[in-house]
Amino acid sequence: MTYAPETTSAKAGHEPATKQRESLFSAYRTEIAIAVAIALVALAVGSQVPQALSWGNFANITQAGAPLIIMSLGVLLVVITGGIDLSVGSVFSLTGMVTAQAMAQGLGGIGAALAGLSVGLVFGSINGFLVTVVGLAPFVVTLITFAVAGSLAFIVTNGRSMPIGDPDFWLLNSGSLVPGIPNYILFCLVLLIAIEFFLKRMVAGRWFYAVGSSSTAAYLLGIPVKRTKFMAYVASSLLASFSGLLTISYILNAESTAGSSLMLQAIAAVVIGGASLLGGTGTAVGAVLGALMITVIQNGVNLIGINSFWQGSVTGFAILVAVLIDRFGKSRRSQR
Repeated sequence: MTYAPETTSAKAGHEPATKQRESLFSAYRTEIAIAVAIALVALAVGSQVPQALSWGNFANITQAGAPLIIMSLGVLLVVITGGIDLSVGSVFSLTGMVTAQAMAQGLGGIGAALAGLSVGLVFGSINGFLVTVVGLAPFVVTLITFAVAGSLAFIVTNGRSMPIGDPDFWLLNSGSLVPGIPNYILFCLVLLIAIEFFLKRMVAGRWFYAVGSSSTAAYLLGIPVKRTKFMAYVASSLLASFSGLLTISYILNAESTAGSSLMLQAIAAVVIGGASLLGGTGTAVGAVLGALMITVIQNGVNLIGINSFWQGSVTGFAILVAVLIDRFGKSRRSQR
């Protein structure tokens, strides 16, 4: 008489856990597929070059990919709102040049870093103002600021590379605020968790998706559309500046063209990660995995000895596959 109720109770206790696992898998289906793809690429490269699977190489991939990961998280916020930010690569370059020049003028590491971050704040505010208040198209606005910031990166130092004057500045990237965890990993983890939590669990984060899905509907619901878009562009540029600081801290040198290819890579990482350029979708986890996928591909191309000119083609093919998978998945879901 007591056996049946106990069985029912046990089943009832397992059902929520099962549903939670199914819900988690459904919510991160794309991200899981990307993680599997990264593992397969790494194994394929490792079968040709065993050192590719060494801990040292994994550390190199993480450190090399950290700036792209951070930049991609910023671009993601803009893409979710239905916009685009083409200026991040130039902001990245200008940040490095301004920081190096500030040190050359006698500022310490902290002061120079703040000067570098001000580049992101200024250009993010300009992008946000022109898009939200003036009403210009995001593509046009960020194309303009891409050109302006890129030009200023050359003007600041007449196109010369500049060494980093503060000998302790390398600690920003490779130091350890938390014992045992290098800062470049710590920054990526903190930003990943913070942005994913913001987007998924906070009301203001849900506004980003609503604005990207339909800004008109979002406005009618009382969502501050202009403020949401403005903050997305500011955050994108600030994270681009921070990734620039992380890079010059790693190589201890600033180059006026350092971010020339990163803009396309950041957008590619976001798309590979499952975000739609039409807005309304995307996760921080996906953007990080997309950036890691690009970094793993680049690392594999270098280790195998393939001409580096093929990197762009391989990355483009990866974007095409990601977009086709996304389109196929949406098509199947709409038919149900």
